[in-house]
Order: sequence, then C-alpha cells, then structure tokens
Amino acid sequence: MSRREKAAEEENTIDLTPMLDVVFIMLIFFIVTASFIKEAGVEVNRPDATTSELKKNAKILVAVTSNNEVWIDKQRVDIRAIKPVIERLYVENPTGALVIQSDGESNIETLTDIANVAREVGVLDVSVSTEKN
Repeated sequence: MSRREKAAEEENTIDLTPMLDVVFIMLIFFIVTASFIKEAGVEVNRPDATTSELKKNAKILVAVTSNNEVWIDKQRVDIRAIKPVIERLYVENPTGALVIQSDGESNIETLTDIANVAREVGVLDVSVSTEKN
C-alpha cells in the first residue's frame, strides 16, 4: 500500500472521540438532575384506600411500623425526638411535602403525633400513604 492510499484511508475513518465525550456529558447531566427515590428505611403494610392521589413533591418520608416504631431516613427515631429531625429535613427542603407511611396495624395516636409535630414545624402538606385498590 502506498502512502497516498494510506492517507486516503485515514481520511475516510470516523473519529468517535467527540461523540463519546458528548455521551459522557449527557450521562453526567442525567445523573445529576435525576430525582432519586427516597425511602423511609423500613417496609410497611400500608392500609388500602379507594381514593388516592400521587404526591410528586414528597421529600420527607416517615414510616411507622406495626409496633409503632418511627423510621426517618433509614434510621429509627424515638417518637419524642422526631421534631428536630423533621425540622432539619424541612429546612433542607421547605417546598417538600411530608408523607407518613403508616402500617395498617400501627396506632392512630402515633400517626397523629407525627402529623401534629409536622404542623408545629411548619410543614403544611402532610399526607398518609395508602395502597390503591
């Protein structure tokens, strides 16, 4: 193969480096802007409901187990100490809603205490998570 043929062959090849750069930049953009699924830290059996609506801005998740243990951010929290935790989470995201994922076997008093603490802190959008029939 002569030098002229080698030069012509090199001109006809496609350089994929710029395309890979763009793909990596897009990947980084999507990772940074993606909203991640938040979990309270424990699985609960939510009660059934005939009517429900999806909450898109749920940023504070509180789970209540069947034996009335409270879980926030994958950590068990004493019911008497939930106010500072909810305050901290609310300060981090003041536009977010609070969703209580209460087990069907838990006491209504625990759920009411959490809702009252959230209202004291200033969270006005408080919801209870249910399973849709």
